[in-house]
Amino acid sequence: MQRATTETNRTPYKGHWFITGLGVGQLVSWGTFFYAFPLIAEPMGRELSLTKPEVYAAASIGLAFAGIASYPVGAAIDRGNGRAIMAIGSAIGGLLFIAWSQVNSLWTFYPLLAGMGIVQAMTLYEPAFAVVARRFREDARGAITTLTLWGGFASTVFVPLTQLLIDNFGWRHALIALGVINLGLCVTLYAVTIDPKSDPPPLHPPGADAAEALSGREVVHWAFGQPVFWGVLIAFSLYLGIHSGLIFHLYPLLLERGYDTATTVAALAIIGPAQVAGRVAIWLFASKATIRTVGMVTVLLFPVGIAVLFLDSLGFLAPALFAVIYGAANGIFTIVRGTAIPEMLTREAYGAINGAIAGPAFVLRALAPVAVAFLWSSGGSYSTVLIGAIIGTAFVAMAFWFAALARR
Repeated sequence: MQRATTETNRTPYKGHWFITGLGVGQLVSWGTFFYAFPLIAEPMGRELSLTKPEVYAAASIGLAFAGIASYPVGAAIDRGNGRAIMAIGSAIGGLLFIAWSQVNSLWTFYPLLAGMGIVQAMTLYEPAFAVVARRFREDARGAITTLTLWGGFASTVFVPLTQLLIDNFGWRHALIALGVINLGLCVTLYAVTIDPKSDPPPLHPPGADAAEALSGREVVHWAFGQPVFWGVLIAFSLYLGIHSGLIFHLYPLLLERGYDTATTVAALAIIGPAQVAGRVAIWLFASKATIRTVGMVTVLLFPVGIAVLFLDSLGFLAPALFAVIYGAANGIFTIVRGTAIPEMLTREAYGAINGAIAGPAFVLRALAPVAVAFLWSSGGSYSTVLIGAIIGTAFVAMAFWFAALARR
């Protein structure tokens, strides 16, 4: 059985309503289930007299449950259940938003965020990438690139929109609006655009019949013995943990560094276009580059982008430069995350292998928001957090370089 496949270099997949519908759904899912939380957390914490660690512990609980759910979700998508998983996940998420709007205590808030974590595992990039990989196989890189162009605008659309809803109607009504958007739009998009009947048959080893095909669990077991798998797992897990801590705290972090609300929201809104610009740049100028080469260059940008936030003398230019550099790197690295496994390891059982990697990644993502909150509480400043993020992204670079060179 051929495990190490030849890398393909594809341009983004064009002209297919499947990617358009799935892309719009990802824009909304990321904008509501991920980027809205920090904006909601601040006014909710003030109204309910909750400390920062108490509020952000809920985000950690949610991400922990997302990690638990990631493998079974990926394995289920490998079996052709992508439409049901993503549509039902959006429906549950919409109802949880509405329930969240009625919260008055921590004991009701935490179970809701646990459910929201499972919803994230059912609706964000990991399941979407699995659906795309199952659908397009060798053309998955182009399709995933196009999908991420849509998702890249999530923060650009939903950070200002969520802030506008909070400013005009309060955080409770903002949550109701986000819930209605998911129930009315995402459920429909995922149910209509993901058609399991159009999926190709399962991928089998050359010369084998269907009965001899390895199960997802056996492919994952084989992957555990490959150095590239562990390098990718460490790099992705560390990165997603650092990214989670930064993004969940970026709004209060910028406020602490002296920027007003309008300036902070403007800086956050730049991240989306920067992500898209990075992905378009890869499409235009590096479509023939292998994904390992793209990743090796991209990981070097993370510590540089974070370090820019220490340049307070630049005024608004500092957070703007951070948003451009970090956002572009994050946008490109999302493509790397989506295509590293099929291009550097194997195209079989994508959902199961990606779920196995996403599990540890979600654990670190779960710990990061509350860990950053405790660091802030103990030191009274986000400066220590930024230094830790720079060091952490340096380890991300080393781990990915190990994975890229190990296969050679």
